[in-house]
Amino acid sequence: MADNSNNQQETFNKPKVELHVHLDGAIRLETILDIAKKRGIALPADTVQEMVQLCTVSEPATLTEFLSKFNHYMHVVAGDREAIKRIAYEFVETKAKEGVIYVEVRYSPHLLANSSVDPIAWNQKEGDLTPDEVVSLVNQGLSEGEKAFNIKARSILCCMRHMPNWSMDVVELCKKYRNDGVVAIDLAGDESLNCEAYPGHRKAYEEAVRSGIHRTVHAGEVGPPSVVREAVEVLKAERIGHGYHTVEDQTLYKQLLEQNMHFEVCPISSKLTGACDPDFTKHPLIRFKEDKANFSLNTDDPLIFNSTLDTDYRTVQKYMGFTEEEFKRVNINSANSSFLPEKEKKDLLNRLYEAYGMMKSTSF
Repeated sequence: MADNSNNQQETFNKPKVELHVHLDGAIRLETILDIAKKRGIALPADTVQEMVQLCTVSEPATLTEFLSKFNHYMHVVAGDREAIKRIAYEFVETKAKEGVIYVEVRYSPHLLANSSVDPIAWNQKEGDLTPDEVVSLVNQGLSEGEKAFNIKARSILCCMRHMPNWSMDVVELCKKYRNDGVVAIDLAGDESLNCEAYPGHRKAYEEAVRSGIHRTVHAGEVGPPSVVREAVEVLKAERIGHGYHTVEDQTLYKQLLEQNMHFEVCPISSKLTGACDPDFTKHPLIRFKEDKANFSLNTDDPLIFNSTLDTDYRTVQKYMGFTEEEFKRVNINSANSSFLPEKEKKDLLNRLYEAYGMMKSTSF
């Protein structure tokens, strides 16, 4: 299952679950170069090594600097049907090699489309690829990848904080494709743009609640605990993307612990985006671990961080004292907090219990 071709022993070489990873932040650099060549798009880099220099961050940066990296390659993939299906398929292959047996991958359909979207992203010319067809293409790529690599992959559709006029479209696409691979809605982007000022997001999430669509929200990554509170109380989030700054509001943190709220933690990401203290020994995740909080370990944007899931596992083992037992607990919590239907969730949990040599009654 796992790929140890780099001769480095995997930190946790048992089946894993990943819940927070962005499709457009997990594309292979070789694929970007290949698609650019096929489409006749000139890039300022010709080799993978040059692309690494261009597209990745290796030192703590601001979230703005991090987001600027997408400008170097997203125009290569966006608007191209074959490319979109290909990156979804290859994503599943990559995750299978990392020992992941269930993954939820997220993206904004509007950022990959070039028709029926205002404004069109990445300076693309108007074309005929709608957000609806983008979802269909990603679903096809994920589904073919599932069959080829014996892994389950589902997707989450992202609303963008700076584009509230897209959000109702997003929830409608979640409803349309809920039986075809899409399991939830997300809200990503600049956390300073709250829902009081942008009611389009609130309306979309109200519709998601009414329609039984699962909900996660990026909150408390670089923003204050108030953004997390809004995500939980206004948007009725069932999971929090990142959530590190929740610990700064003890009342809210205690409340979310009691509710067993799930935090989608991305350790490498949190350092390189400037979300947390770059000293991993001071990371809020240590508090989460001590308090037996409900959280997952995830890569977020492995292309930009030049990382794999094992990089995150290795980091928390080295700097935060995670043990094999804790990694098992993390993955069981991740499976329990996944947005799969109950029967599929039970099947996933049973696969983990079996792989971990645990009887169900000894679950955490």
